[in-house]
Amino acid sequence: MDDYISYLNKVIPEKDSLKIVKSEAEKFQSSHSSSECHTMGITLYQSDNFQIQEIGIFLLGYAAHEIPESLDFLRNTVSKHQNWKVQEILAMAFDNHCKSIGYENAVPLITDWLSDANPNVRRAASEGLRVWTSRPYFKDHPSVAIRLLSDRKTDSSEYVRKSAGNALRDISKKFPTLIKEEISTWDVSDKKVAQVYKLAYRYIAEKSVDR
Repeated sequence: MDDYISYLNKVIPEKDSLKIVKSEAEKFQSSHSSSECHTMGITLYQSDNFQIQEIGIFLLGYAAHEIPESLDFLRNTVSKHQNWKVQEILAMAFDNHCKSIGYENAVPLITDWLSDANPNVRRAASEGLRVWTSRPYFKDHPSVAIRLLSDRKTDSSEYVRKSAGNALRDISKKFPTLIKEEISTWDVSDKKVAQVYKLAYRYIAEKSVDR
């Protein structure tokens, strides 16, 4: 374990490199068990180097389909990290877990995370699956994705509302009619709702002007 950490300290550049972080996590995961990924993930998360922490987060995401403690750690510990870059990795790790268990099977979990008290957890679910309708299941069931994201239109966190609005805008590129039908029912006199509406409708509005 110490040898691996020493190796990471050598190969991880001072400049932020998501490509290297993802590559190292994938290499470790491909040759180790879920249990080993969990143990190493917890260990790497203790590093002072946030990029090594990020590798640990990815490993926990890979392990979570077999090790429930990995998912608990992501949700209850990683979500409290102060570095926004780490929160981006949390979102990616959550998506990796959903992919592992199948997006249809993950719907109850996604719903649960979107309702969590911690905005970082809610945002990890909203942001992690972008573009939602490029994912299996949601590609064929866009109305499910739209419903889940639309439920965040009154979220107390602007951070979460922006993520949900942008995700809905992504969906509008393939399913503009579904998005228009959904947002037409919203009460835009509510400032929170109006913010999400504006983001969700942006692409449709731009295409209308182009015509």
